[in-house]
Amino acid sequence: MLQLPKPTQPQKSLAPLDEAYELCRQITQKYSKTFYLGTLLMPPEKRQAIWAIYVWCRRTDELVDGPQAQLTTPETLKLWEEHLESLFSGHPIDDEDVALVDTLERFPIEITPFRDMIAGQEMDLYRSRYETFEELKLYCYRVAGTVGLMSSSVLGIEGNHYGAAWEQHQEKYLPKEEAIALGIANQLTNILRDVGEDAQRGRIYLPLEDLERFNYTEDDLFNGVIDDRWRNLMAFEIQRARHYYQESEKGIRGLNRDSRWPVWAALMLYQGILDVIEANGYDVFTTRAFVPTPKKMLYLPVAWLRAQVL
Repeated sequence: MLQLPKPTQPQKSLAPLDEAYELCRQITQKYSKTFYLGTLLMPPEKRQAIWAIYVWCRRTDELVDGPQAQLTTPETLKLWEEHLESLFSGHPIDDEDVALVDTLERFPIEITPFRDMIAGQEMDLYRSRYETFEELKLYCYRVAGTVGLMSSSVLGIEGNHYGAAWEQHQEKYLPKEEAIALGIANQLTNILRDVGEDAQRGRIYLPLEDLERFNYTEDDLFNGVIDDRWRNLMAFEIQRARHYYQESEKGIRGLNRDSRWPVWAALMLYQGILDVIEANGYDVFTTRAFVPTPKKMLYLPVAWLRAQVL
C-alpha cells in the first residue's frame, strides 16, 4: 500500500532532474507507443513536461488497474492525493516526482484536474457498470478529459494580436472544452478497443442503456457474441467517439504553433484505432485493434498539413 514518508524520517536520495525526465521518457515510450510518437514532434521542454504528466497519470491509473490493484482502497487514494499535494508544494517523494515538480514550476498547471483524475480512479473501486452515457461521460472526463486540461497548460495558447485599440483588452480564447473533448474521445476509444479485456475482469463500460437499445445483453458481451446487434451497437459507439474528436479539432488552432502538429498527429493516430476496429469486423474480443507503424508514419505529413492550414 502507498505510504508517504513522515516528516521525521530522513528523505531518500532522489534522481537528478535529467535522470528523472529520462525515466519518464522511458516509461512513456514503453507503455504508450502511439502517444510517445506524438510527443517527439514537440519542442524538448514541452515533450519532457508531457512525459512527466503522463507518468503521474499512469501511476494513478495503476492504483486501480495495476498488478497491486486488489490492495487499493479509498484510503490508498487519499494517501495518493496527499502525495499530489506534496508535489504541488514543491516536494518530490519519488524519482518520477522530480520531473513533475520541475514541470509544475515551469508551466501554470492547476491541481484540480489531478484531483479529478483521482476521483475517477475511485469510481473504478466501486463501479463496474454505467447505466447511461451521462454517467460514463463523467468517468471519461475524470480519467481522461483531465489529461487534456493538464496538457493544455504545457502546449500553450496562441497569443491574440488585436489591431484595434478597443480589442486590446479581450481575453485569450482558452480551448478548455475542446481539450476535455479530446480526452473523452481518447477514453471512448480505449473503452471500445478494450471491451474484451474489461469483460474478463467483469467490467462493462458501454452504457447499459445502449446495450438495451440494440437488444444486446450482458451475457452476449461476456460470451463475445458478434452479430448484427453487436455491429450496430459498435457503429453507434464509434460514431459517438468520432463526434468528440471532431469537437476537439476546433480547439487546436488556438494552441501555440509548435504544439499544433503533435496534437493533430496524436488525434489522428488515436482516432485511427476506430478505423482498425471497423476493419476487424468489430471483433474486439479476440483481436486487439492497433495502428501499424507504417500507417502511423503516413498520418504524420497529413497532420503537419492540417496544423498549417486549419
